[in-house]
Amino acid sequence: MLRRTLLERRDLRPDDIAVRIDYCGVCHSDLHALREHGGESTPLLVPGHEFTGVVTEVGREAERFAVGDAVAVGNIVDACLRCDMCEAGQENFCREFPTLTYGGADRRDGTVTLGAFAREYVLREDFAHRLPEGLDPAAAAPLLCAGITVWEPLRALGVGPGTRVAVVGLGGLGHLAVKLAVALGARTTVVSRSADKAADVRRLGADELLVSGDSGTMGAARGRFDVVLDTVAIAHDLGPYLDLLALDGTLAQLGHLGTVSIETTDLLIGRKRLTSAGSGGMPQTAQLLEFCAEHDVVADIEILPSSRVEESLERLARGDVRYRFVLDLSDLDVATP
Repeated sequence: MLRRTLLERRDLRPDDIAVRIDYCGVCHSDLHALREHGGESTPLLVPGHEFTGVVTEVGREAERFAVGDAVAVGNIVDACLRCDMCEAGQENFCREFPTLTYGGADRRDGTVTLGAFAREYVLREDFAHRLPEGLDPAAAAPLLCAGITVWEPLRALGVGPGTRVAVVGLGGLGHLAVKLAVALGARTTVVSRSADKAADVRRLGADELLVSGDSGTMGAARGRFDVVLDTVAIAHDLGPYLDLLALDGTLAQLGHLGTVSIETTDLLIGRKRLTSAGSGGMPQTAQLLEFCAEHDVVADIEILPSSRVEESLERLARGDVRYRFVLDLSDLDVATP
């Protein structure tokens, strides 16, 4: 059970900025974190790690932003910036582990980070992004987690004109994977459990829908795709989706980050590859935002006031959203009775 409480953010360090949070997406990660939280006996948990807002204050050494700038922040807010991963622009893979936007440990004072289901956030300016003009700040918020999670493998796998891409699952991750793959010029197919999202598949720009429960359709699609992005959030058999891959094709497992089991022969036949991705580095995230502004790509969202956060979580748990909830935090300006 979530409750409203007063948060005290740290005083600004020299390289910090303070951000008034306007919109924050609701992610499956938030739902999992709340379910695993120990309650009053454990440190305070404030979810939220994909948000947009406006800079309200800058530290004396901060140079990238000014008061009034529109910014976007994702699920990491610091890293060592010294290791090979950080130097490669992959701060999300920091060898010392990145500081998470919530539930992480501040690298300087050890305090637990508190997330963006709040009206303000203070962070190191290097981990904020300028929000390009033309991007709706509410619909852009999910780009900072769901968007970058699918963008990194699309770019790493060289997806572009003529690439044959299948997206498994049409939820918060999947619908953005479709939009981005289409915008990159890929021939894009959605794989879903049923045909009830056929209209959405067309509206999002995909070429076709494959119903995963139809063995004849799936069999006919065997070996057709260069890349499969699997966005399903629960444990499931990867075999049928590996079977969709052509020679040297790659399955990127993005939705379920737990243990998976596969038959080696499912990889062996066709020299297929299995990979994964999570979040993204600062350069790729900035690239994503610019690409989305240029190609008019944002999430399909339903906006709720923060007072209805419990409703958003309950509906998310049963899959009752197309395709991302975003909280409007402005109601936090009104004092509780």
